[in-house]
Amino acid sequence: MRDLDDVLREALPASTTSAARRATESLRDTYRSGAPPRELAIADDERAAAYAAYRMPATRAAIARTLAELPEDVPPPRIHLDLGGGTGAAVWAVHARWPQVHSRVLDASAPALALGRRLALGSDDAGLAATTWEQVRLAAGVALPATDLTTVSYLLGELPAAVAGDVVDAALAASSTSVLVVEPGTPRGYAAVLAARDRALAAGWRIVAPCPHAGPCPLTAGDWCHAAVRLTRSSLHRRLKSGDLGHEDEKFSYLAVVAPGAGDVAGEPAGRVLRHPLTRKGLVQLRLCTPEGGVRDEIVSKRQGERYRRARETGWGDTFT
Repeated sequence: MRDLDDVLREALPASTTSAARRATESLRDTYRSGAPPRELAIADDERAAAYAAYRMPATRAAIARTLAELPEDVPPPRIHLDLGGGTGAAVWAVHARWPQVHSRVLDASAPALALGRRLALGSDDAGLAATTWEQVRLAAGVALPATDLTTVSYLLGELPAAVAGDVVDAALAASSTSVLVVEPGTPRGYAAVLAARDRALAAGWRIVAPCPHAGPCPLTAGDWCHAAVRLTRSSLHRRLKSGDLGHEDEKFSYLAVVAPGAGDVAGEPAGRVLRHPLTRKGLVQLRLCTPEGGVRDEIVSKRQGERYRRARETGWGDTFT
């Protein structure tokens, strides 16, 4: 599989023009507004190109980070369904792990789907190029085709709450092994993930990440659970964003759940690191969401030997025991 950044650079040579920057700013304003869009956000070819250049690498990185949380004993998917997948960031992440899977992308934007198909064909990956791209507007009462793995990324927060609930229920009903939900690492994105979590638990599914328990979220009002993944910015990305840094941190909230019987619980449950660890001389402080359903600050000292070394290597969003 070719690198996505190389494919984007070749496919979108005009994506750093002033018109492309205006389209990017328009999309950025839409996504930062905190409200569901009143109309289709990617409504034309220009916006589709701007979206792919501006958001695709970060979205793929967040989904890849979430995919890594799936247990090894969960059967690899044969069919992958990507809801609201647009230009196919999730497809690139999934095929990097399971090259033989067949993906189907459902999205309301014809320009996004057309560009996604073109990018996939440029991947030099037969499985990725064989992806099916279908124009579907997800609505209340939606029924989905049978699949093994479903990804629902950066979608639920853009839908009315009732429609988002129906989409989650349909994804759970259609999937035989696992469902991944990824949203922006904002209070609104976190709320969308929490609502999906409640529905998955009610349907008997098991949470594998990020929560180490199935109880109510212990975070207090004004706080929200999210993680971050660092990715290298390509020259195209830097020009489009008029940025100088060679990297950026994508903050996201997420949920990974597996179907009843799809995998065994192995080993002792581990706490989840909720913040950047605080490191002082001979000490590491970790804020953990615990298997008991609470939050506590764990201080690990150098005197604890191997546990201290593990704590120093632990990052935000990792597990720790």
